[in-house]
Amino acid sequence: MTVLGSDPVLDEMAALRHEVTGVSGSVIAGVDGLLILHDTLPGVEPNDIAALAAGACGISRTTGAVLQQGPFREVTIGNQNGYLAVYAVGDLALLAVIGDGGLNIARLHLAARPVTQRLAALLTFDPTHPFDRR
Repeated sequence: MTVLGSDPVLDEMAALRHEVTGVSGSVIAGVDGLLILHDTLPGVEPNDIAALAAGACGISRTTGAVLQQGPFREVTIGNQNGYLAVYAVGDLALLAVIGDGGLNIARLHLAARPVTQRLAALLTFDPTHPFDRR
């Protein structure tokens, strides 16, 4: 569990979990699928979620290019008992949000879009230390 005030990036992730009923955790990953940070419950492997997010992003980017719809913004995968929503955080990172079957996906989208903008401002890119946090 994240303690508010401990880290601004983790605070954003925890706030999303608390703000939107049905969100059970989130992961920040690079577009290459490497885990950067997570706010997940036990039993969820954050490295797996990071890899899934990158895969979903890759398919979505290709779709956007083929259909000439522009760069990747978000993709939602709905299953019988839950969701995985993946959002672009700038050009190099992703926010993957895990939700249970009771998640209101429209509410998540409304809450997550401003979070991705704030996360992009908090994450920086340095070629020698990717995704240093300010």
